[in-house]
Amino acid sequence: MNLSFLSALSPLDGRYHGKVDSLRPYFSEFALIRYRVMLEIEWLKALSRAPGIAGVAPFSDQTIAQLDSLAENFSETDGEAVKLIEGRTNHDVKAVEYWMRERVAENPEVSRAVQFIHFACTSEDINNLSHGLMLMHSRGRVMLPALGRIIARLVQMAHELADLPMLARTHGQPATPTTLGKELANFAYRLQRAYKRLAEVPVLGKMNGAVGNYNAHLAAYPDFDWERFCRTFVENRGLEFNPYTTQIEPHDAMAELFDAYAGINTVLLDLDRDIWGYISLAYFRQKVKADEIGSSTMPHKVNPIDFENSEGNLGIANALLRHLSEKLPVSRWQRDLSDSTVLRTMGVALGHALLGYESCDRGLHKLEVNGERLTEDLADAWEVLAEPIQTVMRSRGMPDSYERLKALTRGKGRITKELLHEFIDSLALPEAEKKCLREMTPQNYTGAAAKLSHQLPSGTAQYLADA
Repeated sequence: MNLSFLSALSPLDGRYHGKVDSLRPYFSEFALIRYRVMLEIEWLKALSRAPGIAGVAPFSDQTIAQLDSLAENFSETDGEAVKLIEGRTNHDVKAVEYWMRERVAENPEVSRAVQFIHFACTSEDINNLSHGLMLMHSRGRVMLPALGRIIARLVQMAHELADLPMLARTHGQPATPTTLGKELANFAYRLQRAYKRLAEVPVLGKMNGAVGNYNAHLAAYPDFDWERFCRTFVENRGLEFNPYTTQIEPHDAMAELFDAYAGINTVLLDLDRDIWGYISLAYFRQKVKADEIGSSTMPHKVNPIDFENSEGNLGIANALLRHLSEKLPVSRWQRDLSDSTVLRTMGVALGHALLGYESCDRGLHKLEVNGERLTEDLADAWEVLAEPIQTVMRSRGMPDSYERLKALTRGKGRITKELLHEFIDSLALPEAEKKCLREMTPQNYTGAAAKLSHQLPSGTAQYLADA
């Protein structure tokens, strides 16, 4: 069977291939090879410019341009050529070195310095920087923008629906009213914090040889300041330099990054399930497309499939992200290979996360508020006013306030406006206070919910700019 969208084992390369295309430049096998090529070239160029590294002279502008073009114009054909070499060597990074040697063989400047391709490097010097750049670039160019679109939509909805009363449900039962905007503001604020956390996780890198001590570097050039040179090389790539490693960069920062993604996904899972519930309660309707089908047998169905798809993909993503964050920082002695195959699933984890983000965002844009249903639920929930009545009674020093309201309302079936007003009239309170209590309804007993919704920091412009 030929490999195609229909025969792919992974749904990311099959059913969902078009929805995760934005991650392929960062996490495909081709992308990893391309990053390795770029770093090998940058290392060779850095060595050529370093005073005190005898054996490699500064390259001409023409040679620099030729080297840069190898990375900039790296094609799938080039990737296939690297894989053919790997088939002989059974070593992926060494295959990149040999491919580079072949490609620059006719350039006399590079030919004289060919031994400085991959000079003093262990494979992990190239790999850890490649993985770091893959994570850094995909975060800034794909993942944060996708999350930013969700936040922007939630902020917009929170502000627009700030004043719309809604019956809250604690433990699934009618509870103190809120507003629909305030409930969405809760999620927007949580995601704003999570966005900031994800954006600020540093990505570390190292360039210090076989066990992290610059052994080979110093054997060749003992008087050269390799630590400073390598720090500069790493930092010039936009990564934070890690001065203490074994053969591998220990992946602690990666674990922090994956935990940050998992935290975001957990908040979105919570949002998916709440919106699913509100749709079930008919607080939201969903915009329909004429040709779409909700059920193969029930023509009326408009299912909340976007939020269900988001929930499922975020769950898969978190299962992988949790494994990545727990496994990657653990390596036997100076290095074992168990991290290598696990690192290849980074794109799978983030691919499922991205599917979750896109599905959630798509679902949010389909929602239409059903104000009549919200009003109907509130009209049948006069029992929620037991809370403010007993609280006012407490504030006036009236004994057994809670217990009297409990006896009046708990487990008594439908509580009516008339029943509560009769109770209020029986209280030894000034008439003005009774009047205030009688004017209270489930619709207007929302506290500061509207104010809090309007106060939600927007940041919409910034999130959309990021997107």
